[in-house]
Amino acid sequence: MIDIQTKMTARALELLCLPEGQPCYLLDIGCGTGLSGDYVSDEGHYWVGMDISSAMLDAALDRETEGDLLLGDMGQGVPFRPGSFDGCISISAVQWLCNANKRSDHPAKRLYCFFSSLYSVLMRGARAVLQLYPENTEQLELITMQATKAGFTGGVVVDYPNSAKAKKFYLCLFSGPSTFLPKGLSEAKEEEAEESTFTSERVSHRTRCRVVRKSRQWVLEKKERRRRQGKEVRPDTQYTGRKRKPRF
Repeated sequence: MIDIQTKMTARALELLCLPEGQPCYLLDIGCGTGLSGDYVSDEGHYWVGMDISSAMLDAALDRETEGDLLLGDMGQGVPFRPGSFDGCISISAVQWLCNANKRSDHPAKRLYCFFSSLYSVLMRGARAVLQLYPENTEQLELITMQATKAGFTGGVVVDYPNSAKAKKFYLCLFSGPSTFLPKGLSEAKEEEAEESTFTSERVSHRTRCRVVRKSRQWVLEKKERRRRQGKEVRPDTQYTGRKRKPRF
């Protein structure tokens, strides 16, 4: 599951078309335990995660994710200042707005509230890439219609449309003038994608040479990113990143 989540996050970042070598400030809707945020941090970006589950956010805190976390219902809007973010990603979350958990829930209204507030908090010209699992065509049409009503342009990118297992939907939204819609990955590259990741010309050398999590190099890079964020970090020593012996 972690591997699938990482691959979908990598694909979402690729579809965002962020500027090369420039750290960006991203919003992660339905961030859960911060798995997507870990990948975003590894790519050198800063992020804020929003989720409706306090248990998920507690787990994210226990994992010491680097992003800031917000407890909130995306169906009630995204509570940030206008133009706060350079982009937005979401993995497997938006389709839940189509469910009515109580009588007062109206999926169309909740979707419009979400998309209209998301449009506001993005910088003009920024993109939002929302990976989702629609139950049927009608649900996908409802989601895209409310996004268009809120001011977004764009459309749906489908990777591996003829594969029951690998098929993925990405709603690519533009908050500025309409631009080209990226093409979905083809069946010819499916085997390659499963073996390596969603590779493209934008993938950096850092992505191809992933650092082992919790290793000394990983710890040093994490501490350096925190220093750049202005956070207080303990000095590096010969013991930094060293594995501790099990306690008795």
